[in-house]
Amino acid sequence: MLVSPLKNKVIWITGASGGIGEALAREFAAAGAVLILSARREAELIRVRDSLTNTQRHVLLHLDITDTAAVDAAIVNITQKMGGLDWLINNAGISQRSLIVDTPVATERKLFDVDYFAQINLTRSALPLLLADGGGKVVFISSVAGLVGTQYRGSYSAAKAALHLWANSLRAELFDQGLQVATIFPGFVKTDVSRNALTGDGSALGQMDDAQASAMSAEQFAKQAVKALIKDKNYIVIGGLKERLGALVSRLSPNLLYKMVRNTKVR
Repeated sequence: MLVSPLKNKVIWITGASGGIGEALAREFAAAGAVLILSARREAELIRVRDSLTNTQRHVLLHLDITDTAAVDAAIVNITQKMGGLDWLINNAGISQRSLIVDTPVATERKLFDVDYFAQINLTRSALPLLLADGGGKVVFISSVAGLVGTQYRGSYSAAKAALHLWANSLRAELFDQGLQVATIFPGFVKTDVSRNALTGDGSALGQMDDAQASAMSAEQFAKQAVKALIKDKNYIVIGGLKERLGALVSRLSPNLLYKMVRNTKVR
């Protein structure tokens, strides 16, 4: 009988209270991993934990990743309860649905605080745990928008692109210490991400985009993501044909990409 490569791996998932984070939790738990689930919505975290295989093995951390002191306390908590950490899945984030001319700098800073600064701070704080046993794996959930840049997502695209390039640097700097770094670029996935996306004034959009409503499910995304991560892939694009084509063209012909983006419906 084959043993899952994830059996007994300690995996921390941020933004685990719904959507992609919840779907990843189900896949990892089913494969035998021991999970640390964190998010701001404690009641939803409990719901997710109680739905997983081997419920009592998994640890909950009520956490706002933008709170530096809370992140430091979470690292101490993980050290005491788990003794170590194998994988970190940086999934928490927030999207955007506003044109550049309608987005003040305060909203842009909020997007960057969640989608970039909080993620790299948490990762840096977790590195001693990840490296303690000869190296672990860090996974960043970026976005196809971070590769192509689209309307209504100027600051979000920029933050996700920054995260991608920071991940590249981290991979280069800590390769010799055994750290693996993977970046996943989702296209449209059917979650509440557009409902929670920030509009220009910083309030939530409150409705689902048409493109989101007809997209792949979070469960489909999670199955593909976990399969790729087990194979040690580090550049992972997951989405429909349009998103995968956009990611490919972004590397081959930026001029053609700009023409494609202008004529693409993203709302």
